[in-house]
Amino acid sequence: MPNATPPIGYEVKFQRVGVGGGADLQIRSLLDKQQFFDPLGLAFDAGISSATWPLFGLVWPSALKLADLMQTWELKGKRVLEVGCGLGLASLVVHRREGNITASDCHPLTETFLNANVLLNELPPLHYETGNWGRVNKGLGAFDLLIASDVLYERSHPAQLSGFIQEHAAEGAEVLIIDPNRGNRSAFHRDMAHMGFSVTEIIMNEPLQDLSTYRGRLLHYTRG
Repeated sequence: MPNATPPIGYEVKFQRVGVGGGADLQIRSLLDKQQFFDPLGLAFDAGISSATWPLFGLVWPSALKLADLMQTWELKGKRVLEVGCGLGLASLVVHRREGNITASDCHPLTETFLNANVLLNELPPLHYETGNWGRVNKGLGAFDLLIASDVLYERSHPAQLSGFIQEHAAEGAEVLIIDPNRGNRSAFHRDMAHMGFSVTEIIMNEPLQDLSTYRGRLLHYTRG
């Protein structure tokens, strides 16, 4: 008897992800980096190459650190946006804490994986919006707290991301980025300074779930 469900074109796995001070998250992710599936050209249209296509669907160390941070960060009264959320670990933590969170990304499969992980963790629906840094994102609105992890890995990203933040940061907003010591950090600092943001860097040398050491920085931008 033929299989009534066609193959999805990529392989996934399920894993338990620890969050500092909170219950573990159950996460559906891509099996590995060797995945690509874009039959309708949606990723191509969004500016995503075959080489970068799988990056959204992996659990990255910086994403784990951002999720840890969101377990204790003050959220009351704040409208929060996770920028380039990928699997949205931090968004899931904020959502579990009943924070006002919107997850955003430009990958065409992000929302599919996010919805699957919301269900795996028995959470109510989580608000998602497409957020493409180099394009207009109508209806996305302005936010009091913008969070992201490992989003400065290409030379074009500082200008694109700072422009996106300028469009979607409310007056008095703060921005938190976990950065694994990427070389584009200084350029991003300059772009953010031009928009009136000052930065505090906190060095992070902390253990991960597998007991390896995470080496990076928390970039905390404020203005007002």
